[in-house]
Amino acid sequence: MKSKINDWFSGVSRTFAREMSLVLKDIGVIIFFFGLPLLYPIVYTLIYNPELVRDIPVAVVDDCRTAQSRELARMADATEAMNIMGYPSNMGEARRLMNEKECYGILYIPEDYSRRIGRGEQGVVAFYSEMSLLLRYRAFVSALTDLQLQTGAQIRRELLDALGASSAGQSSSPVSNEAYFIGDPTQGFASFIIPGIIILILQQSMLLGVTMLAGNSAERRRRNGGIDPLAVQCPQSAGMIGRMLCYIVVYIPMTIYVLHFIPMMFDLPHIGDAADYLLFIVPLLVASAFLGMTLQVFVKERESSMLVVVFTSLVFLFLSGLTWPRYAMSPLWKMAGDCVPATWGVEGFIQINCNGGTLSEAAHPYMMLWVLAAVYFLTAYAVIAWQRRRVSQRAVS
Repeated sequence: MKSKINDWFSGVSRTFAREMSLVLKDIGVIIFFFGLPLLYPIVYTLIYNPELVRDIPVAVVDDCRTAQSRELARMADATEAMNIMGYPSNMGEARRLMNEKECYGILYIPEDYSRRIGRGEQGVVAFYSEMSLLLRYRAFVSALTDLQLQTGAQIRRELLDALGASSAGQSSSPVSNEAYFIGDPTQGFASFIIPGIIILILQQSMLLGVTMLAGNSAERRRRNGGIDPLAVQCPQSAGMIGRMLCYIVVYIPMTIYVLHFIPMMFDLPHIGDAADYLLFIVPLLVASAFLGMTLQVFVKERESSMLVVVFTSLVFLFLSGLTWPRYAMSPLWKMAGDCVPATWGVEGFIQINCNGGTLSEAAHPYMMLWVLAAVYFLTAYAVIAWQRRRVSQRAVS
């Protein structure tokens, strides 16, 4: 028994050394293991900066031409999001300006705007938004909501004054509201999406590297009659653990860089304790390594890794809940998302890093990551055992 244990640990160490040598000698794997985590977070963050859009050019078509309509246009110009760039004479001219990208929104004030308000009816104003960038649309919606509330409060005060009921000392609205955005106080798009994206980058870059190494091994087996001359002869579990430890060691500096320094560099939400989110990410890396070993069954050559992993990247992004909330997904897609390590990684990392939670408060996603690590260890074991049986059968035949 002692000899078997020694052989097992010897297999782990020899596999670790062999896999590390293969990683450091392969420029493609180096790009995936080091280049992607190093550059992708910077590129993505720069794309989404500045996080907020301000002073977006807006055209005003004022068919009412009264003091109230002019005041509405001035209040719109005073918002953070809008900059009134001109007053076209009609909607046709305004549409031409939008088509030529001279403005990105049209505020249309109809002829009966002031008359309806004077009769105590609801005044209707139309706004047309150019939808090439959702950040602009989001800024418009927020500004128009504030504008509606302020205009309604002003009309209410004027009505009270006209009725002889002084509005002095009274609040413009009987109920006020204040919004506190937990985890994203600036309401910036980068602060919202980048903490989740960097988790997906860690997972996908590891999957790319692991499957590329598996593709190299498959090519060597084809050239040598089904035998990989660089493979270490050891118990299968020892070989898997040795490979996994190699990938974890490689990813230690990249993980610290992505999770700790990227948020600091770009002033993203970063209030969690480093020990908590670094400990939390360990099972994500383990599960991703074994998932990569499981996916190697689909990789017949080096280039196949790109097809397998790039195809899944968009699917994993949607399943993570970053673009659509998981509670709104159908049970089938939610179950599929539960099988992706990055889904639980995104949930737990945001809870710790952005919301200031602790590792114990992220216990559920943390435990789910360990469950996935165990499940993918078993699936990878089955896949590798099946591949070895095929090689043995071909050798016998």
